[in-house]
Amino acid sequence: MKISFADILQRYRKQVLIGFDMVMLLASYVLTWVLLMGIGRADVDRYFSLLVASCFFFVACYIIVYYFMGMYDSLWRYAEIVEFFRFVVAAILAVTSFIAITFFLFTETRIPTSVYFMSSMFASAVTLLSRLTYRMYRNTKIKSGNKKSRRVLIIGAGDAASTLLHESYRSQTKDMTFICAVDDDPNKVGRYIMGIEIMGTTNDIPELVERCEIETILLAIPTLDEENKCRILNICSKTKCNMRILPDIVKMISDGKDLSSRIRDVNVEDLLGRDTVMLANVTNKLVQGKVVMVTGGGGSIGSELCRQIAASSPKRLVIVDIYENNAYAIQQELLRKYGEHLNLEVRIASVRDSKKMDLLFDEMRPNVVFHAAAHKHVPLMEDAPEEAVKNNVFGTFNVAMSAEKYGTERFVLISTDKAVNPTNVMGATKRLCEMIVQSIAQDSHNTIFVAVRFGNVLGSNGSVLPLFKDQIQNGGPLTVTHPDIVRYFMTIPEAVSLVLEAGSMGKSGNIFVLDMGKPVRILDLAENLIKLAGFIPYEDIDIIFTGLRPGEKLYEELLQDEEGVHKTDNRKIFVGTPLKMADGQFFEHLANLKKVAYSNDSELLVETLKKMVPTFSHQPHTI
Repeated sequence: MKISFADILQRYRKQVLIGFDMVMLLASYVLTWVLLMGIGRADVDRYFSLLVASCFFFVACYIIVYYFMGMYDSLWRYAEIVEFFRFVVAAILAVTSFIAITFFLFTETRIPTSVYFMSSMFASAVTLLSRLTYRMYRNTKIKSGNKKSRRVLIIGAGDAASTLLHESYRSQTKDMTFICAVDDDPNKVGRYIMGIEIMGTTNDIPELVERCEIETILLAIPTLDEENKCRILNICSKTKCNMRILPDIVKMISDGKDLSSRIRDVNVEDLLGRDTVMLANVTNKLVQGKVVMVTGGGGSIGSELCRQIAASSPKRLVIVDIYENNAYAIQQELLRKYGEHLNLEVRIASVRDSKKMDLLFDEMRPNVVFHAAAHKHVPLMEDAPEEAVKNNVFGTFNVAMSAEKYGTERFVLISTDKAVNPTNVMGATKRLCEMIVQSIAQDSHNTIFVAVRFGNVLGSNGSVLPLFKDQIQNGGPLTVTHPDIVRYFMTIPEAVSLVLEAGSMGKSGNIFVLDMGKPVRILDLAENLIKLAGFIPYEDIDIIFTGLRPGEKLYEELLQDEEGVHKTDNRKIFVGTPLKMADGQFFEHLANLKKVAYSNDSELLVETLKKMVPTFSHQPHTI
């Protein structure tokens, strides 16, 4: 096996470094004497003899002190300020030792004071310079050796950027080359951070990207609020760069998280344009020690409800779902986490079956019910309106009636913004669900009925986000229905926290809505997702417009005009005024709707829905 010169240097690194220092120290000491004797002294022979006699002690003092001070054990390419401070202390100790030894050994002919001063300066300078040169060489070699390094612009010139640059310069792997930085503090513009010039503010990003040929933009302000983060990311979205975010490293350490992935890609949540809504922690009060039932417990919202409820020590958690795979998945997740500490029941059942619902309520006697079971996919429900009515409308009716019959304390309906002035069958059925809850609430003396209305949920089953991600993974194109279509978005935890908040407040018949900030244009979302994946929209991955789907609106509303809006104790939650329902007439129409739905006459069913939901405007379509 061949041993390279680099292997020999690595194996005998300490010995090589000691030998190098010996040569440099001797050279610096001799240079001092040459300069001294070159001034024209007559007693050159005497000084030469003194040089030869003392040089051994000079080199020995430095080598011994350096050795015991650990100067040959440090990794100088990773040297921090502590190593350099220790070097200064070692140099002072070395020259002090040399002065003390020569003072006692050379009594007849004293070494000139200038020799002590000059030799110590030369020795310290040459040894320190050698180490700095080595460190710069290592960093330059690593950086130049990575041909795939991406050109990076840093947003923010504070502590996070300084830490990142410092870590980058001493890292063995370099997949990024930092070119410049921007910061909105005008006092920083034109200055440097760790050798990187701060060339402007965030408004200058598009121009700097073009001028400096930037490939990646890195946001290095972990404490930035969501509004400014969205503003900056929108500026970045005008470029063709990949965008990444540096999270709060100190927080990650305190949370015990792995730092290997400390630089993350931008999440879609970063583009919401608002802070994540943190609602009051009322979960314990609402469900602790209670029997809680969640219908549709295996779905996106239902499963998150189960997670948060399970963490609040319910007396029993009952998951009801018709799809056994989802129910099984959340069951196993909760059992792994809580084991015997959670009294968990899973029932495979359809909310369409009123007798089955009665049996479940009679057996479980839930104190709180969260009704999340529903068909939610707009285009599919346009093709099967009778199934939407059977499942959404009469599933809600069955569960609500069972809750009233068996003395449930609170019933919370999961609704949608599509129920407001609906243009599709799914929205119309959810509006009918709200009307059912409000009608039953008017005469109920046992149960408080409320509904929670919110917009699109990021990452939920059937939402646009998973579709876009799949399309990107397959190389595109991304399909957007209309260039001007906008939607409100919220995260699943936000949606669930709203549901839990609403379940503990308000009067029976209330419909709660969330202040969801500004709506997001779907086209912007698609373009940003492509950029976040490291591609260029319309070049690497195309976007095509397919036209509005049946029943789809360009924008959604959260309240009907007649509902009005009132503030609650939580500034992010509003409540609509309950509408007075004509119970007898409404339930007669509901019975007729059921007959039409089970006759499977789609056209007649849609017409009947229009009569029951006056705000429902629907355009017929052909399959």
